[in-house]
Amino acid sequence: SDVFKIVEGESYSLRVNSNPDLKKHLDEVIHKIASAQEDDGYLYTNRTINPQKAADGAGKVRWTGLEIFHELYNVGHLYEAAVAHYEATGERKLLDVAIKNANLVESVFGPNKNIGVPGHQEIEIGLVKLYRVTGEKKYLDLAKFFIDQKGRNKNERIHNDFKKANPWGEDEFDLDYWQGEYAQDHMPLSDQEEAVGHAVRACYFYSGATDIAAITGTKEYDNALEKIWEDIVYKKIFLTGGIGAERGIEGFGPAYELPNATAYTETCAAIALMFWNHRLFLLNQDVKYMDVFERILYNGFLSSVSFKGDTFLYPNPLESDGIYKFNQGVCGRSEWFDCSCCPVNIVRFLPSLPGYIYAKKEEDVFVNLFIGNSSKIKIKDNFLLINQETNYPWDGKVKFNFDNKEPISARLNIRVPGWFRNSVMPGSLYNYVQNEKKIVDLKINNETEEAKIEDGYIVIEKRNWSSNDIIEVEFGMSIRKVISNEKLKSNKGKIAYEYGPIVYCAEEADNPKGVLDVKISNEYSSNFEFDNYLFDGIGKILLTNKKSKDKKLTLIPYYSWANREVGEMAVWLDHN
Repeated sequence: SDVFKIVEGESYSLRVNSNPDLKKHLDEVIHKIASAQEDDGYLYTNRTINPQKAADGAGKVRWTGLEIFHELYNVGHLYEAAVAHYEATGERKLLDVAIKNANLVESVFGPNKNIGVPGHQEIEIGLVKLYRVTGEKKYLDLAKFFIDQKGRNKNERIHNDFKKANPWGEDEFDLDYWQGEYAQDHMPLSDQEEAVGHAVRACYFYSGATDIAAITGTKEYDNALEKIWEDIVYKKIFLTGGIGAERGIEGFGPAYELPNATAYTETCAAIALMFWNHRLFLLNQDVKYMDVFERILYNGFLSSVSFKGDTFLYPNPLESDGIYKFNQGVCGRSEWFDCSCCPVNIVRFLPSLPGYIYAKKEEDVFVNLFIGNSSKIKIKDNFLLINQETNYPWDGKVKFNFDNKEPISARLNIRVPGWFRNSVMPGSLYNYVQNEKKIVDLKINNETEEAKIEDGYIVIEKRNWSSNDIIEVEFGMSIRKVISNEKLKSNKGKIAYEYGPIVYCAEEADNPKGVLDVKISNEYSSNFEFDNYLFDGIGKILLTNKKSKDKKLTLIPYYSWANREVGEMAVWLDHN
């Protein structure tokens, strides 16, 4: 799957910028993938290269141990890569490989066939993408079958193989759990109300179900998806947008149990939760989903890759003592991991980011992210050519202008960020210490206008947009203090700081006396300062005791920690 994710990421990169060397590399890798495919379409080299010594114990027989092994998971990533490559290049070589494999899988699985389901969800997302490109409904039907089959049957149990493959090494474990809640296989999705088990599997599962709901119009998942989303955002998400409190299962723990130092908050889980929130937005156009998406993007996800782009965090905890080897055996960043799903997931997500900035529904254009870009958005038979200029997230000024010479009619919906609306996140898990009364500054063609805000969006009613038009929006930023719900015991008596969409932390590299024992009081003032020399430019928060000027603390964006020497770090600071 790592190979497929890299192919997907390279394909997204080609859509943004042509690159002959990258294209050549893609062609070589795709040739190898096609050469590895068996005559009937089967593609799982872990088994076929050496069935007797398959790395994860998969053995000689196809389609066995589905709850444990990654036979179906891997080809889900193949399908996603194939669609990305086809859309970037128009070439069918990898798409034909994916179609041939999907036809084989469809011939094996389904009603009155093999009724097993993958333990690690992902193929559902890939099948939906194949359906969208090919129009072959059987792929959509198979994706829905895999979704609906969860909780309705038990896969073949291979207890001994599972023990060999178990990466955590316990002698005793509850196989029913690993085949049940761990893989969201304990009850049908429509009956589920809580987020349980492995966080990545869960959010891929929910993403696939949301895709199916959007395409088919079915309402059967709506209640479950909303209840599960609320369970996560109201009770099980970290301030950074990370999910997965329990290291042992890489997954969800009980409500309100969110330990900072041992938070697992896997990078892949952050990405999966962004995938799901984006799909929920596309389904419902509710601003809350993109608010959560933005929080993850700038914090729980972005922390996972270093500024140089060559070292990574697998877990993204909110506290470190500088000693505990939280990152798969390392205290700090690593170049690679035995299971490197996280670095290659970053590789495929970052170049796909342009696709999340805007959304469109008929003649409504939604601006969901504030990132400098030039884009073309199809409205009926024409293209709206829109440019966005911004220094976000360091200030809240955003400017839009248009390149299309012929006027194009569209209604614009510009998201008012949750932090500007005094919402840390939906629900009451986190709150700002003090709400601020803020007014959006809006100018259209240099004329100040009152911002009409509906459901979290500045709505600029339909008009003809052309190259003479300019829209300027400003969301005033300030330093905000955050506290947790009293049920979240690990943050009792603690406070955190934010600026715009950015969560801040204290790191020992800036505070040589350490940060874990620091106590902040109301006597501390706070100032925002942009440092042009730290990491080539980054915003800092400086805390100073008004009565004792030598008591100072420097905060940096959480995403920038662990880029210097190893030491203590804390997002949540003691407050008295």
